[in-house]
Amino acid sequence: MKNNGSKFRFWLLVWGLGIIGQLCWNIENQWFNTFVYAKIAKDPTIISWMVAVSAIATTISTFLFGTMSDRMGKRKPFMAIGYILWGIFTILFGTTEFITKGQPSASSQVILVAGTAVVLADALMSFFGSMGNDASFNAWLNDSMNDENKGGIGAALATQPVIGTIIGTILGGILIGSNDNYMRLFIVFGGLAILFGILSLFLVKDVKGLRPNKQGSFMKQLLSAFDFGALMEHKELVWVFLVLTVYFIAFNVYYPHVGNYMIYYLGFSADAIGIIQGVALILGMFSVIPASKLLNKNRFVLAASIAIVLSIIGVGILGLFGRPEYIDPSTILNWPLLVGLFFFGCGYIMFMQVTSVWMKGLFPEESKGQFEGFRIIFFVLIPWIVSPFIANPIIKNNGEILDANGLTAYLPTHVLFLVSTGLILLTFIPLFFAAKYSRKDR
Repeated sequence: MKNNGSKFRFWLLVWGLGIIGQLCWNIENQWFNTFVYAKIAKDPTIISWMVAVSAIATTISTFLFGTMSDRMGKRKPFMAIGYILWGIFTILFGTTEFITKGQPSASSQVILVAGTAVVLADALMSFFGSMGNDASFNAWLNDSMNDENKGGIGAALATQPVIGTIIGTILGGILIGSNDNYMRLFIVFGGLAILFGILSLFLVKDVKGLRPNKQGSFMKQLLSAFDFGALMEHKELVWVFLVLTVYFIAFNVYYPHVGNYMIYYLGFSADAIGIIQGVALILGMFSVIPASKLLNKNRFVLAASIAIVLSIIGVGILGLFGRPEYIDPSTILNWPLLVGLFFFGCGYIMFMQVTSVWMKGLFPEESKGQFEGFRIIFFVLIPWIVSPFIANPIIKNNGEILDANGLTAYLPTHVLFLVSTGLILLTFIPLFFAAKYSRKDR
């Protein structure tokens, strides 16, 4: 970056591609699930399959294209093509509503076809999203990092998921509106991904020092990323990964269902829940200030403990008081909901900040790419596969109703949050062992 023009182009790509990526992940994690209930069927089984299959697709794509990118010594083509296809399949996901004609009261055969189409479309979106973002954009950032820009890149990586969640939650709710216009949401966000994918074809430049890295055959190099023997040499990191896994198993039990819980169980509209959740997350961002001070002193265990406690308080309040008898959906001023989401937002943001810094500081210098792959396994693959097996029976046993058409529907209720509160508490078990190894090394 020799001049102001190249610096501007670089930071435009860092923030543009980063935020667009987080917006696309946000609509998958939050709005895809409410779309299923609004347009396909009020059945958590479809969401469970979506979550599990997309986790597998994400993991395969990250390892597959990460290895291909390393062997070719190129990030740009994978990034550009990945973002373009990510946007296309985000839009195509929305077209699945035409199978049921946008009415979740179709026959069981039609719902089966639509549900299958939704799962496959979500898997393809995740696959190409990981190609463009996880395997290529993040690798390009690592390649580009130097003493001059590492502070700015670090700040971007720490804040983009939070900013993307806030913008995606608020803007997503506004785009959907009270008339459930999900297609508008998918076209806008998918279109932005396509636009930045095209821009990256002309603006992205691979780092000059990047060279092809071939280590034997393609399969040998791909499978070498799964050398868990190398991981087991880093005991503290293993336990930090397990802290991440347990927390996000609990997180994914309730979070994919928060939108449907607020719309169909509590009675809010999509635009209202976007504002309620967005305000809570904006206020929750203030937790980064005390967390940063603790991290500067390497007080990882204390900071993680505080984040877990805040999460327990927030999710616990939703479980105890987030019920129709305590909530008035005609206004956003529902204090049990706002307070619960505020504590949840503080805990979640602080936990992400703490664990990101903690584990990345433990990655060996010579194997950062491989250990990013391990992070995907513990952060995405395991939680996303395990969580639906917990959430699905809870919803079906506690939220069965007959809808206006006389069909059986399953709504996520406050019980989901009560169970999740206990699951979050289990995070202290791996944290205890991570603390033991942390004290040995400091």
